[in-house]
Amino acid sequence: MKRIKIKELFIANPVGTKVCIKGWVRTKRISKQVVFIMLNDGSTIHNLQIVTEPEKFAEDIMQHIATGVSLSVCGTVIASQGGNQAIELQADTIEILGTATDYPLQPKKHSLEFLREIAHLRFRTNTFSAVFRIRHAISYAIHQFFHEQGFVYLHTPIITAVDAEGAGEMFSVTTLNMEQLPKTPQGQVDFKRDFFGQKTSLTVSGQLEAEAAALGLAEVYTFGPTFRAENSNTTRHLAEFWMVEPEMAFYDLADNIALAERFLKYVIGFALEHCKDDLEFLQKRELDARVGKQTDKSFLPLLDRLDNILTYPFACISYTEAIDILKASQPNKEKKFAYPIDEWGCDLQSEHERYLVEKHFTKPVIITNYPRAIKAFYMHQQEDGKTVAAMDILFPGIGEIIGGSQREERLDKLTEAIQSMGMNSNILQWYLDTRLFGTVPHSGFGLGLERLVQFVTGMDNIRDVIPFPRTPGNAAF
Repeated sequence: MKRIKIKELFIANPVGTKVCIKGWVRTKRISKQVVFIMLNDGSTIHNLQIVTEPEKFAEDIMQHIATGVSLSVCGTVIASQGGNQAIELQADTIEILGTATDYPLQPKKHSLEFLREIAHLRFRTNTFSAVFRIRHAISYAIHQFFHEQGFVYLHTPIITAVDAEGAGEMFSVTTLNMEQLPKTPQGQVDFKRDFFGQKTSLTVSGQLEAEAAALGLAEVYTFGPTFRAENSNTTRHLAEFWMVEPEMAFYDLADNIALAERFLKYVIGFALEHCKDDLEFLQKRELDARVGKQTDKSFLPLLDRLDNILTYPFACISYTEAIDILKASQPNKEKKFAYPIDEWGCDLQSEHERYLVEKHFTKPVIITNYPRAIKAFYMHQQEDGKTVAAMDILFPGIGEIIGGSQREERLDKLTEAIQSMGMNSNILQWYLDTRLFGTVPHSGFGLGLERLVQFVTGMDNIRDVIPFPRTPGNAAF
């Protein structure tokens, strides 16, 4: 008999039909008259209850059925006698597919820290199965949004010779023997003898290549893994993460902002529509964790936070306005910021971003026109000579979720910015060529997928929204 997924069974509600399901045991309760087995196959947050009589099956089968064991169960769908589910399965046959001796995930609450230590098993918990179904839905919605907008999906290189951000925090890629490195007469590593004939790294961004494509295809986007060798052990940073990076010809900063806001609302709306059960579970989990704790008056349950994103327009202010608000804020006056705001030109920290979003505006905030000195070389230089046409979108609980800008389309300005940062213009000559041949105003932005998944799921730590996190000192699994 062909297997049917538990999710499909709950949708169809085929009482009286014979079906076969396969999944993993969450719990088993046994009495003299009846056995109850809760089975989950990963298709839904909900378990299917299997009912049968103890004497119907060999004693060794009943003894081996425990949490974590995988089963194939065939039987008849019946209306449930209990109030927690509409249907259950009256078992005719039970086959053990895989045993689970000393299974570490017993039916009790496990800490997220413990589950990170067994990341290969955490998909079998309610929390992580919900998170990764939502991550899938968000990824699908991202592709659907750009497809509907007429964008071309582009695969940009993972191995690159270019530091797109100019920060130097990149992982090297080499086939050279680390114990016998070839050297130049000057005593430096001779990368001409490496696989690619030059020094290469894992990419921090597909933006520069996407720009080249946009200046021919008009509207493109990348969606792939990126890497940062930043030694940061925070709840917001990963060494390997996924980025969505659209690039659009003939877009100015205002066009870029409008697209980014529309994009975020579309994807979050998709998750609300298609992941209701998982989101309700995660909301209950979050609320249960807050019981007995002091509650922030501004706190909203997860579904309300997501609804607010769709309901209200984002606030939009300039960097200068943001600095003025922060300088006048009580936390700044009372020196409660770890990084006090003293003057124009400083880089905004997470504490500043969250104050603007969570305390001052109480909704997402778009900040534009940052100081040129704290932003990347490729951003369009404004006429004031001090700022660039940049924009960051800040979300509650997250801080920056999107960073973007109008790109510098003028060859002389771009060349001057590259030189002022001490970057190798020879490596970037192909990029400069895009401004030499038919340059146009164009814009783009980058979205860190994990930060968006964090916001939508309400998870506190970014390591809990990627299957196998890569962080300083950790490349397990």
